[in-house]
This record gives sequence, C-alpha cells and structure tokens, in this order.
Amino acid sequence: MTEQITLDNLDDFATGATVLGTGGGGDPYIGTLMARQAIKKHGPVELLDPEDIPADELVVPSAMLGAPTVMVEKLPRGSESTDAFEALETYMGQEAYATMSIEAGGLNSTVPIAVAAELEIPLVDADGMGRAFPEVQMVTMTMGGISATPMSIADEKGNSVFLETQDNQWAEQFARTTSIEMGGSCMIATYAHTGAELREHAILNSMSLAREIGETIRTAKTDSADPVEELLKLTDGFELFEGKILDVERRTEGGFAVGEATIDGMQSYEGRSLQLDFQNENLVARDSERGVVASVPDLITVLDAETGDPITTEGLQYGHRVRVVGMPCAEQWRTDAGLDLVGPRYFDYDIDYKPIENLQS
Repeated sequence: MTEQITLDNLDDFATGATVLGTGGGGDPYIGTLMARQAIKKHGPVELLDPEDIPADELVVPSAMLGAPTVMVEKLPRGSESTDAFEALETYMGQEAYATMSIEAGGLNSTVPIAVAAELEIPLVDADGMGRAFPEVQMVTMTMGGISATPMSIADEKGNSVFLETQDNQWAEQFARTTSIEMGGSCMIATYAHTGAELREHAILNSMSLAREIGETIRTAKTDSADPVEELLKLTDGFELFEGKILDVERRTEGGFAVGEATIDGMQSYEGRSLQLDFQNENLVARDSERGVVASVPDLITVLDAETGDPITTEGLQYGHRVRVVGMPCAEQWRTDAGLDLVGPRYFDYDIDYKPIENLQS
C-alpha cells in the first residue's frame, strides 16, 4: 500500500525532519501550517517510492533559501513556493512528475509537502542531504554532476528571479545574494533531475525515516519511555551531552544564521561544558574535557531534555535544559568528494573529520 502524508501523521514527519535537520532547515511550525492547510484543501499527499518514478520523468525539489531566523518573523504569503515551482516548469517546458525535499529539515521538509498537496503531485521519499546543510551546492546531486540551475526564486512580494550558472558554487553565491535582497529568505525550485538520476544520486527513503523518528518520539512520550534513548536506538546515535544552555551568541551574516551556544553540564556531565558552533545548522560540538565529540557531516541535534522534541538553532534559549545527540551521516558524505563539499575544513575548522562512532568509542 502506498504511504500517504495525512493530517494525522504530518506532525510526525515534521518532528522527524527537524531532528534530522541538525538545528537548521527552518522552523517546522510555519511549514507545517502551510502543509496542513494544503492537505485540508486538496487531500493527502502520496509519498512516492523512488523505485516507482519512471526513469525519464522530471522531479523538481522545492525549498526555502535564507537565514532560518528571518523566517520566524518574515512570514510567507503562501504561494511563493508554488509560484517558483510552476515558473521553473514553464521555463523548462516540461511538467514535473513529483517534487521532493532538497534537505531534511523542519521547514524544508514540510514546504514540499504543501507544494505536492497544492499541485496534487506526489512527494518522493528522498532528499539531497539526509540532513540539512547551509549552502545550495551541498547536496549529493552535486557529486553526481546534476546542476542546481536553472533555478527559480520567488518572494512574498511577488518578485521572481531565474538563475543560470556555470556550476553549483556560483548558484549558491548568486542565490544567496538574491535572498538577502529579498529580505533574508525566499522560496526556490532547483536541481531538476530525472527519476533515474534521483535513484543514483539522492538520499533515498529519508522522508519515511523522518516519519518513523517523529512517531518514535511521540510514542515514547505516551508510553512513559525515554524519547531520547528510543531515538538513539533507531538511528544508531550517541548522547553527546546534557545540560542547561548558559549562553547563545547569534547573528545574521551573509544570509546565514551564525553563532555559538554554550551548555553547562548536568547529571553525569556536571563540571563540564559543551560549545556548539552553528551556521544555520550545528556544525561542531566541543566538550571542555574531551574536545571535539562530533562534527559535520555527522548530525548534531539539540533536544528538549524532558520531551525529546528537537530544538532549531533559532530556538536555542538561555536556561533551556537540553540533551545533545549525534548521529552518523549518509555514507556519501564520508567520501573524499563529500568531505570536500561539507567537511569541517570547508567551514574553516582546523580539524579533520572523524566518524562519530570512532569519536565515541
């Protein structure tokens, strides 16, 4: 039976995608509202198995581009994402068979659900990262030679821009500048590719994993189990730290939400602190006693210590009791090509990537 995204399981998708989003991908609240409204109007969304897409049919990802902190206050008009999507279809002269998430993240996994519902097309059970990353070129499709352009960009004022660039790094630079001029965030349609290309280069079955993560956290709370422990069992993850947020330095630079959070240890971590560096997403976690305990491209996620609910980087607040967990990334990111795109040295950290399971052994 084909899996569907409905009003009953939408929150599970949003929660799980936010866990995978490593603090980024946008606040799930806004995207969930958009998806809920679209599903109410048009009905459930088919979650399409990647194997069921005809090889030559077109798949167009939908996404928000910009600083997640901006989206908390700069609310969308509601039609920007479908405007960008349909404009790209017109530009290419071909209707899309389906849409998909460009990354796993709160807003960027729920906006495509809204687009799929509004346009009454399927959503593919896949994405381009298996987590969230801050820059346009940071997708597995880049390693597969798939171009980010033509890219369609739309804002809440009705403005639209098309990009054609030489490579995906240039697409990032021009799109980022455009997002800044559009007020810090915008909606995009990008990385158009075929079903055959998707099966070869995307991260498959990530949306169903998001639903399973959300369901696991929700069920653990109702069963009086530890939601964090249940999450770690499901994802082969590790608890990195537990404590109270002591300080958050957050600023918007170059279209990104950049900053550091300091967490004062509690329970078995008392007497220690953890520093989290982020650029939209959590990038590096440093324990004051152990040093680096996790880094990109592995996933670093902050969870509410009581409920296990994920906290985005814009939601980090002084005094919040949290548990920080780490999870292994998709294997594609552990290759030389993957680390060139998203490893710690790309973000100017003078450290070599070590798999999280090795750091925790």
